[in-house]
Amino acid sequence: MGGLRNKVVFLILGIVAVLVIAAIAFVLLFDPNDFREDIAAEVQRKTGRELVIEGDLELSLFPWLAINVGKTTLGNAPGFGDEPFASFEQARLSVRVLPMLLHRKVAVGTATLDTLQLNLAVASSGRSNWQDLIEASEAEAEASGVSDTADGSPATLDIANIDISDASISYSDAQIGESYRLTNFNLDSGHVARGKPISLEGGFDFELQPADLAGDFAIETVMTLDGEAGTVGFSDTGITVLGVDMSVDVEPFSYIDEASPVATIAVDAFSLKTLMHRLNIEAPVTADPDALGKIILDARAVLTPAAMTLTDLELVVDDTTFTGELSFARDVAGTISMDLAGDSINLGRYMAPAEESGGGGGDAVPVEIPADLIRTLNVRGGLTMAEAWLSGMKFENAKLGLKAANGDMRLHPISADFFGGTYEGDVRINVAGKTPVLSVNENVSQVNLGSLAVAMFEQENITGTINGSFRLSGRGDDLTAIQRSLTGSMSMELLDGAWEGTDVWYELRRARALYKQEPAPEPELPARTEFSTVRATGPVTDGVFRNDDLLAELPFMQLTGKGTVDFAAAEIDYRMTARILERPEFAQDATEEELEEFTEAVIPLKITGPLADPSIKPDVEGMLKKEVEKEIKKRLFDKLLGGRDEPEVEPEGEPTEAQPESEPAEAQPEEKSDRDKLKDRLKDLIGD
Repeated sequence: MGGLRNKVVFLILGIVAVLVIAAIAFVLLFDPNDFREDIAAEVQRKTGRELVIEGDLELSLFPWLAINVGKTTLGNAPGFGDEPFASFEQARLSVRVLPMLLHRKVAVGTATLDTLQLNLAVASSGRSNWQDLIEASEAEAEASGVSDTADGSPATLDIANIDISDASISYSDAQIGESYRLTNFNLDSGHVARGKPISLEGGFDFELQPADLAGDFAIETVMTLDGEAGTVGFSDTGITVLGVDMSVDVEPFSYIDEASPVATIAVDAFSLKTLMHRLNIEAPVTADPDALGKIILDARAVLTPAAMTLTDLELVVDDTTFTGELSFARDVAGTISMDLAGDSINLGRYMAPAEESGGGGGDAVPVEIPADLIRTLNVRGGLTMAEAWLSGMKFENAKLGLKAANGDMRLHPISADFFGGTYEGDVRINVAGKTPVLSVNENVSQVNLGSLAVAMFEQENITGTINGSFRLSGRGDDLTAIQRSLTGSMSMELLDGAWEGTDVWYELRRARALYKQEPAPEPELPARTEFSTVRATGPVTDGVFRNDDLLAELPFMQLTGKGTVDFAAAEIDYRMTARILERPEFAQDATEEELEEFTEAVIPLKITGPLADPSIKPDVEGMLKKEVEKEIKKRLFDKLLGGRDEPEVEPEGEPTEAQPESEPAEAQPEEKSDRDKLKDRLKDLIGD
């Protein structure tokens, strides 16, 4: 038995020795470079493409069947130009011989690929420059009718790892006008085996057009590849792009048929301003320097040939959370569609800071219209906010429709609950031309005037409700220029309120007392003037509202008048006349003479000064001028009727009591006429 065992051992050793000697002889005598032209011809026959092997071919047989290929180029598909489809500087692949021969098991060592250049393209017809390779491979497999193994089961694939270094991959799609370029592409894999997860780690630099984006990308993931089903998926994926960290899980999808990959995305907190800086985009300067400092995103992403859509979206911007859906069209226009709902936001944080020019009490720096940003926007959709704050004003249940394209941005419809009332608007900003154009069509209804005045002007001097309609348009590079050029129309109505700090009734009585040279009455405190209605309508030209039909109804008075409001200067200038309608209930201390004079008189008033705190005073000068005119008219009327100002002539022969006949009359000083007296009084009162 021992002799037989020894014979078998020597036989096996002899066979191995023969194989080794044969392999050595094969390597020494066989030169694979002699077959480069044959290999190129076979590729040409099967694919119709030109294969050029410029580098050397190296081959080893045992225990690994290893091939090393030098610089090689594969031509492009017909119709895609002269640029090669693929090229590389060096590729190496080694396969264990005995497992492949005995068990049909393809056990590959390290597969390396150095300096790969891959150019992928999709023509305007939709056909790709790799589609013919897939079709040729499928046709070859079908024509051969040879299964992977004798029993029809697939061959087992086993790769120790894959190493791709310094590769470049470009992709262009003529259908949607997009192109991508990846450079410095490096990829290392773990053990690759059929049906087993594959760990991958790599990174690259990228350029995207027409988005004009560039940056870097790094990834660690576990890929699940199912060759039978033709699907691929990714899990436990960590990605860093432009310094932003995120995790992504991609559900298995077909890499053969047209597929719509679905992924779950979670983006860690990052600063949008920092990201914009890395993208060479100028970040906005905001009133709150910390604004846009925390962005967090969680969503489910679906990628189709038409668009990338984010559903189940939760987007955190600083202290505000939005939920809803976003969609990014994969076409030349790149339209962004949105349907979002937010909880609470302070818009003032994101406005331009209220800087002031240095020295000399200069005006505030104008707020510019972001024309360059608006020109790039291609957005449509809707946004709702539970509450939004702007300049101290609180909007609740706000709804906003947005459409922006070709430099024309429209915010419509806009609606919100606003200080106890409602706001509705239609705002358009057109920057397609050289100078931006702003137009508004806004309406407010039953808004609390007191709360509005506090929010806008920090004034607590008026109460009531306001209704208004504003249809205006203006041109300019900033809001100040637009205010100066405003044209359109306005109408306003104030209801059931009071002007705090000013008592018009007291001011009228005080002005009368000055005119009559009587003691001024005691004021009633706190000073206030109630009103039931104030209405005004009129056109706006060059930033100035001109109103000729002002009507104000007070409990004891009706006022009418006209005037202007200069929006750029924030100044008001009105001239009004007042008529006392009846005895006020609160005027118990007024004399009958006062009431009689007031109810008969037409009293002029002036409203002047800044919009935030105007002055309401009786127009004493105007009132006295009217009295002078009245007196002059009376005198002229008397003279026309034959009236005389001369003293009556006594009958002859009868001396007067004042001057005896026997004594000459003493010279008396000439008495001033009533007109001169009025003129003197006017000077005194105006001066006073």
